[in-house]
Amino acid sequence: MEKAAGSPAVGGSYPQKNAEILSSQYGINLFLAGLLLTFAWAVHAVGISKSHLLSYLITLMLIQLLWMLWYLCRSCTQRSLIRDKDTHAGARWLKCGITLFAVITLILDSFKIGYYIDFSNCLSATEGIFPVTHAVHTILQVYFLWCHAKDIIQSFKTLERFGVIHSVFTNLLLWTNGVLTESKHQLNEHKERLITLGFGNITIVLDDHAPQCNCTTTTLCSIFSQGIYYLYPFNIEYHILASTMLYVLWKNIGRKVEHHQQHKTLFKFRGIMVGMIFGLIVLTSTIAIVVVYLIQIGRSKIKSELALTMFYLHAIFVLALMCTAGIVALLIYRLEDRSLDNSKNPARKLDGELLVGTAAGSWLLSWGSILAIICAQAHPKYTWYNLPYSVLVIIEKYIQNLFIIESIHREQEKGNDDIKTLRIVTISRGSTLSLTPSYKEIYNGRAAHDNREVPCLFKGSIRARENDDGGGAKEETSQDKSLVMHSTSDFSFYSRNSVTNNNRRILKNIATFLFLCNLSLWIPPAFGCRPEYDNGLEEIVFGFEPWIIVVNLAMPFSIFYRMHSAASLFEVNCKT
Repeated sequence: MEKAAGSPAVGGSYPQKNAEILSSQYGINLFLAGLLLTFAWAVHAVGISKSHLLSYLITLMLIQLLWMLWYLCRSCTQRSLIRDKDTHAGARWLKCGITLFAVITLILDSFKIGYYIDFSNCLSATEGIFPVTHAVHTILQVYFLWCHAKDIIQSFKTLERFGVIHSVFTNLLLWTNGVLTESKHQLNEHKERLITLGFGNITIVLDDHAPQCNCTTTTLCSIFSQGIYYLYPFNIEYHILASTMLYVLWKNIGRKVEHHQQHKTLFKFRGIMVGMIFGLIVLTSTIAIVVVYLIQIGRSKIKSELALTMFYLHAIFVLALMCTAGIVALLIYRLEDRSLDNSKNPARKLDGELLVGTAAGSWLLSWGSILAIICAQAHPKYTWYNLPYSVLVIIEKYIQNLFIIESIHREQEKGNDDIKTLRIVTISRGSTLSLTPSYKEIYNGRAAHDNREVPCLFKGSIRARENDDGGGAKEETSQDKSLVMHSTSDFSFYSRNSVTNNNRRILKNIATFLFLCNLSLWIPPAFGCRPEYDNGLEEIVFGFEPWIIVVNLAMPFSIFYRMHSAASLFEVNCKT
């Protein structure tokens, strides 16, 4: 029973509040247990192997699969019922994004299955069961999110809270596992490159979890082992995106919905050409920089220093452009008089919290680099570029967060698309009167004269002409004055509407440019281009192990920030 019979309406909220607290504590304990198990495997704790960690993750995924199947079956039996929906949650473009990441995750699972088959002589059975279970889990979860991400659950609320929060923390643990595996691989490559930069005083001990047997097919093993690490960034983004969508579903359980929630927002390419061109230039140049960086870094000391210098100069230029664009957008907002939408919205609230929370990861790295530059005794030339780069990272995220959070809280303009232009009619004595329909009427697929209606602007004038049998000069003069007043107010409206449309066009171009820039800045750290590892200065000041721990903790949040910002900016573009 969700609520005791005869109890007051207010009292009914207490069981649900308790259910929310209990389910959140269940999820946190589930996550902490998995986190410690992951940590124990990472540090080679005695008695803890990878098979124990994978067994735990497989169990969590199977429980989630059972819950999702139960929910889907129950939804099918209640298909005729009208359910409340949160129109802000589970946008179509968000579902398309998670589907793309899920498809690449399935390719990753197939690579893991192939890797297990080649090393089956010395790998535990869990390493073969895990990718199969994960693939089934991915397929069903994407289908579930496509069909039910907008649901506002009003029945079996206590049970559903535990099911949804279990799914949230299962995805967070899978994200943690992916981050750790990918970080260990990046760390091994980083340790091998440090010698070429002249940091020979740092002890190089590879953290190797490779199988202790020979591969049955050497070529395939090489393809699988290398390909897995290039696909991990997409798997990581898939799980963190799924956990955020599921968290919004959890927050919506039992919520009283407002039925006037949101105007339909569509993405349009019209009017964003400038922002798209500049953004694509940044994206193309970033990909080229990453390719050159990964080829040059670690080859020799000179080539590594040139690669780092090239990366810093490019990043400084891009971040400076992003800061400028963000400031222009904020200035436009200051000039506009638009109220904020303060209605309850879990998805929007989570977006803002994630932006600020994940930005803290890169802020931590930037402040570490700034302190290292200030405190270091020796400064190789390329390390000085790290100072403006780190300062700009802090400023750019600060400005961008302000822009995005204000954008998603601003009320949408009504009627901007209704009146696209102003008709201008010239009426002269004795001339033929043009009854050209307005753009608004054409835009809505109907003209006034097609419906045998005369536009109201001209009705009085036409009546004056019909009644004018020789003594209607006074009436005609009156109508002329009326026309002048209409014309003045219309031109005033047109002037304001023109300024608003110009501002919207600028904001859409800025949002498009920043969207592509954030995608560009997601690529380098996601695919191994990490100067925080490679410049070596921070490791000398803070010590190798402490700095590596800081980087491994902060980098996943920094990477996620860029992808989440890109998603938020896409939404801003659609709403503007």
